Amino acid sequence: MALMNTALENPAARTTNAPSRPLAVFLVIGGLIGLAASMELTLDKLKLLKNPDYVPPCDISAIVSCTNVMKSDQAGLFGFPNPLLGLVGFAVVVTLGVVLLSGAHLAEWVWAGLQIGTGIGVVFVHWLAFQTLYEIGALCPYCMVVWSMTIPMFVYVSLRNLRAWRPDSAATRFLGNWHALIVALWFLLLAAAIFFRFFV
Repeated sequence: MALMNTALENPAARTTNAPSRPLAVFLVIGGLIGLAASMELTLDKLKLLKNPDYVPPCDISAIVSCTNVMKSDQAGLFGFPNPLLGLVGFAVVVTLGVVLLSGAHLAEWVWAGLQIGTGIGVVFVHWLAFQTLYEIGALCPYCMVVWSMTIPMFVYVSLRNLRAWRPDSAATRFLGNWHALIVALWFLLLAAAIFFRFFV
């Protein structure tokens, strides 16, 4: 977070449409982490389909249980396992991050697509978080890894795009000044929701 905070405060990043290099690094690293979590969920889902008695390593207790989540109707909202969406989405993020690290500049329509994608992603993971907490009643560690990558990706892609598209707006100034705190509070709210749902 400190790396993102320092880089995104770089004045040069505010005056050009080019993203900061640490944003590109974050897209690669965050995308790889999300991709790994999605891959593990996909593999465990396939093993569970093959053997209903299979117990994934992330089944720790009645509360922390990937199996309970993967067997739910919500785990296949579109008729196929949700982790497949993560495989595609995070692969795109990693690819774009690598392209940026190579020194290339993305067209603004690509940034717009990334904005839409991360926006949809952040809405989807919050729907899943609600379902996990209040309908399924179990926590999936790999799912929470995906949540933790999607939220800052949305915030920092939004910040880059606001600086490129509306550099003088109040929203740009607000997000530019408070992005680190916003991400921290966002995580804190999710942690509080988990705590009050399962431990109070």
